[in-house]
Amino acid sequence: GGPKALAGTTGQEEEVALARGSAIHLLLEHLAKEEPSERAERAKALLRNFPETDTVLTEAERVLDAPHLRALFAPNTFCEVEVSAPLPDWEGRVMQGVIDRLVVSDDHVLAVDFKSNTQVPSSAQAVPEGILRQMGAYAAILEQIYPGRRVELAIVWTATTEFMPIPLNIVRAAMQNATLP
Repeated sequence: GGPKALAGTTGQEEEVALARGSAIHLLLEHLAKEEPSERAERAKALLRNFPETDTVLTEAERVLDAPHLRALFAPNTFCEVEVSAPLPDWEGRVMQGVIDRLVVSDDHVLAVDFKSNTQVPSSAQAVPEGILRQMGAYAAILEQIYPGRRVELAIVWTATTEFMPIPLNIVRAAMQNATLP
Protein backbone atom coordinates (compact mmCIF):
# COMPACT_ATOMS: atom_id res chain seq x y z
CA GLY A 1 0.00 0.00 0.00
CA GLY A 2 0.86 3.65 -0.29
CA PRO A 3 1.58 6.02 -3.15
CA LYS A 4 3.93 4.96 -5.91
CA ALA A 5 4.32 8.37 -7.54
CA LEU A 6 5.62 11.63 -6.12
CA ALA A 7 3.01 14.05 -4.85
CA GLY A 8 2.15 16.72 -7.36
CA THR A 9 2.92 14.55 -10.36
CA THR A 10 0.93 15.94 -13.27
CA GLY A 11 0.50 15.11 -16.90
CA GLN A 12 -0.27 11.52 -17.70
CA GLU A 13 -3.41 9.98 -16.40
CA GLU A 14 -2.78 7.03 -14.11
CA GLU A 15 -4.11 4.46 -16.59
CA VAL A 16 -1.90 5.78 -19.39
CA ALA A 17 1.11 5.89 -17.06
CA LEU A 18 0.51 2.30 -15.95
CA ALA A 19 0.22 1.09 -19.55
CA ARG A 20 3.41 2.92 -20.46
CA GLY A 21 5.23 1.41 -17.47
CA SER A 22 4.02 -2.09 -18.38
CA ALA A 23 5.25 -1.60 -21.95
CA ILE A 24 8.70 -0.48 -20.78
CA HIS A 25 8.92 -3.44 -18.38
CA LEU A 26 7.97 -5.84 -21.18
CA LEU A 27 10.67 -4.42 -23.43
CA LEU A 28 13.33 -4.56 -20.71
CA GLU A 29 12.40 -8.17 -20.07
CA HIS A 30 12.49 -9.30 -23.68
CA LEU A 31 14.98 -7.02 -25.44
CA ALA A 32 17.93 -7.58 -23.11
CA LYS A 33 19.05 -10.60 -25.11
CA GLU A 34 18.28 -9.12 -28.54
CA GLU A 35 20.88 -7.56 -30.78
CA PRO A 36 20.41 -3.78 -30.90
CA SER A 37 19.62 -3.98 -34.62
CA GLU A 38 16.71 -6.36 -33.92
CA ARG A 39 15.13 -4.48 -31.02
CA ALA A 40 12.75 -2.25 -33.00
CA GLU A 41 11.19 -5.16 -34.87
CA ARG A 42 10.85 -7.20 -31.67
CA ALA A 43 9.34 -4.20 -29.84
CA LYS A 44 6.71 -3.80 -32.56
CA ALA A 45 5.81 -7.47 -32.23
CA LEU A 46 5.59 -7.25 -28.43
CA LEU A 47 3.59 -4.02 -28.42
CA ARG A 48 1.34 -4.55 -31.44
CA ASN A 49 -1.43 -2.14 -30.46
CA PHE A 50 0.50 0.20 -28.21
CA PRO A 51 0.44 3.75 -29.63
CA GLU A 52 3.81 4.93 -28.24
CA THR A 53 6.07 2.04 -29.26
CA ASP A 54 8.88 4.30 -30.49
CA THR A 55 8.86 6.41 -27.32
CA VAL A 56 8.94 3.48 -24.89
CA LEU A 57 11.50 1.66 -27.06
CA THR A 58 13.80 4.70 -26.86
CA GLU A 59 13.48 4.75 -23.06
CA ALA A 60 14.05 0.99 -22.76
CA GLU A 61 17.07 1.12 -25.06
CA ARG A 62 18.65 3.91 -22.98
CA VAL A 63 18.44 1.59 -19.97
CA LEU A 64 19.69 -1.46 -21.88
CA ASP A 65 22.61 0.47 -23.39
CA ALA A 66 23.68 2.39 -20.26
CA PRO A 67 27.22 1.26 -19.39
CA HIS A 68 26.60 1.58 -15.64
CA LEU A 69 23.62 -0.82 -15.90
CA ARG A 70 25.22 -3.47 -18.09
CA ALA A 71 25.78 -5.90 -15.18
CA LEU A 72 22.02 -6.05 -14.57
CA PHE A 73 21.52 -7.65 -17.96
CA ALA A 74 24.44 -10.08 -17.85
CA PRO A 75 23.75 -13.73 -18.71
CA ASN A 76 23.96 -14.81 -15.04
CA THR A 77 21.13 -12.48 -13.93
CA PHE A 78 17.46 -13.29 -13.65
CA CYS A 79 14.46 -11.30 -14.84
CA GLU A 80 10.86 -11.19 -13.64
CA VAL A 81 11.55 -13.45 -10.65
CA GLU A 82 8.42 -14.47 -8.73
CA VAL A 83 9.07 -14.65 -4.99
CA SER A 84 6.93 -15.33 -1.94
CA ALA A 85 7.45 -16.04 1.75
CA PRO A 86 5.70 -15.54 5.07
CA LEU A 87 6.82 -12.35 6.81
CA PRO A 88 7.31 -12.81 10.56
CA ASP A 89 6.84 -9.09 11.27
CA TRP A 90 3.50 -9.24 9.46
CA GLU A 91 1.94 -12.00 11.56
CA GLY A 92 3.39 -14.58 9.18
CA ARG A 93 1.26 -13.39 6.28
CA VAL A 94 2.56 -14.56 2.96
CA MET A 95 3.77 -11.77 0.71
CA GLN A 96 4.51 -12.24 -2.94
CA GLY A 97 5.91 -10.17 -5.74
CA VAL A 98 7.86 -10.14 -8.96
CA ILE A 99 11.39 -8.75 -8.89
CA ASP A 100 12.35 -7.12 -12.19
CA ARG A 101 16.05 -8.08 -12.09
CA LEU A 102 17.80 -10.31 -9.59
CA VAL A 103 21.56 -10.66 -9.34
CA VAL A 104 22.71 -13.52 -7.10
CA SER A 105 26.30 -14.04 -6.00
CA ASP A 106 27.95 -16.18 -3.32
CA ASP A 107 27.78 -13.46 -0.68
CA HIS A 108 24.94 -11.14 -1.67
CA VAL A 109 21.69 -10.75 -3.59
CA LEU A 110 20.72 -7.58 -5.47
CA ALA A 111 17.04 -6.96 -6.24
CA VAL A 112 16.39 -4.22 -8.78
CA ASP A 113 13.04 -2.71 -9.63
CA PHE A 114 12.46 -0.62 -12.75
CA LYS A 115 10.29 2.44 -12.27
CA SER A 116 9.01 4.44 -15.21
CA ASN A 117 7.80 7.42 -13.17
CA THR A 118 8.28 10.63 -15.13
CA GLN A 119 9.16 12.50 -11.94
CA VAL A 120 12.24 10.96 -10.31
CA PRO A 121 12.90 11.46 -6.59
CA SER A 122 16.08 13.29 -5.62
CA SER A 123 17.14 10.63 -3.10
CA ALA A 124 16.18 7.26 -1.64
CA GLN A 125 14.56 9.11 1.26
CA ALA A 126 12.20 10.85 -1.20
CA VAL A 127 11.00 7.62 -2.87
CA PRO A 128 7.22 7.23 -2.51
CA GLU A 129 6.13 5.15 0.48
CA GLY A 130 4.41 2.48 -1.63
CA ILE A 131 7.62 1.77 -3.54
CA LEU A 132 9.63 1.60 -0.32
CA ARG A 133 7.14 -0.91 1.10
CA GLN A 134 7.35 -2.98 -2.07
CA MET A 135 11.14 -3.02 -1.80
CA GLY A 136 10.88 -3.82 1.91
CA ALA A 137 8.75 -6.86 1.15
CA TYR A 138 11.33 -8.00 -1.41
CA ALA A 139 14.11 -7.64 1.17
CA ALA A 140 12.17 -9.61 3.81
CA ILE A 141 11.42 -12.37 1.32
CA LEU A 142 14.98 -12.55 -0.03
CA GLU A 143 16.45 -12.72 3.48
CA GLN A 144 14.47 -15.94 3.95
CA ILE A 145 15.27 -17.38 0.53
CA TYR A 146 18.99 -16.54 0.75
CA PRO A 147 19.91 -16.78 4.46
CA GLY A 148 23.43 -15.64 5.22
CA ARG A 149 23.71 -13.46 2.12
CA ARG A 150 23.65 -9.69 2.20
CA VAL A 151 20.49 -8.32 0.56
CA GLU A 152 20.83 -5.15 -1.49
CA LEU A 153 18.04 -3.18 -3.15
CA ALA A 154 18.01 -0.63 -5.94
CA ILE A 155 15.65 1.16 -8.26
CA VAL A 156 16.47 2.01 -11.85
CA TRP A 157 14.49 5.06 -12.91
CA THR A 158 13.96 4.44 -16.62
CA ALA A 159 13.38 8.12 -17.45
CA THR A 160 16.93 9.01 -16.39
CA THR A 161 18.70 5.58 -16.23
CA GLU A 162 19.62 6.46 -12.65
CA PHE A 163 20.62 3.49 -10.47
CA MET A 164 19.43 4.39 -6.96
CA PRO A 165 20.51 2.11 -4.11
CA ILE A 166 17.81 1.86 -1.45
CA PRO A 167 19.11 1.34 2.11
CA LEU A 168 17.49 -1.45 4.10
CA ASN A 169 16.78 0.81 7.08
CA ILE A 170 14.54 3.00 4.90
CA VAL A 171 12.47 0.12 3.56
CA ARG A 172 12.20 -1.49 6.98
CA ALA A 173 10.86 1.77 8.41
CA ALA A 174 8.33 1.98 5.57
CA MET A 175 7.19 -1.55 6.30
CA GLN A 176 6.78 -0.73 10.02
CA ASN A 177 4.63 2.29 9.10
CA ALA A 178 2.28 0.14 7.04
CA THR A 179 -0.91 -1.19 8.54
CA LEU A 180 -1.99 -4.78 8.12
CA PRO A 181 -4.92 -5.19 5.74
